Amino acid sequence: MVRRIEFVAIGDSLTVGFITSTFPMNYPYTEFLKEIVDKFLEQLEKNRVIDVTIRNMGVNGELTSDILLRFRRDVIGLKPNYVIILGGTNDIGWGAPVEEVFANLKIMFQMAMDNGIEPIGCTIPSVLGWDEGIPPRLELNELLKRFCREKGVPCADIFSGTCDPET
Repeated sequence: MVRRIEFVAIGDSLTVGFITSTFPMNYPYTEFLKEIVDKFLEQLEKNRVIDVTIRNMGVNGELTSDILLRFRRDVIGLKPNYVIILGGTNDIGWGAPVEEVFANLKIMFQMAMDNGIEPIGCTIPSVLGWDEGIPPRLELNELLKRFCREKGVPCADIFSGTCDPET
């Protein structure tokens, strides 16, 4: 019997995997996450009994308020086991108050938990060369990490992996 585990990744262009260059393209983290999971399961299991699906529900340019508006349809309606929530980068870029961004994220986490979906939080990444953008990112990320610790929710610290070591 095959056990199916489904993830939904919801967010903005970071989830879509939008990369700006001469030829804009998408390289979603969900693709390489799926590859890593599949390789791990192949090593772990001789007769594959776990099937993992990761749906990418990212939309370029969205704010957390936009993501929240479609959360019921794009997450709750799909009934995944887990939801990876990555949002807030565009909000901070547009100067939205950290408290407002965090409030939207908390609602998403609570909606997931209320519907039997395990949320996975992600801090928003650093941005090199935009020093005034770092303090609100740090503030939001600390609120998010504290919230996740208090609720027992896993949280991937993307900021630490993308920042200048001096930050």
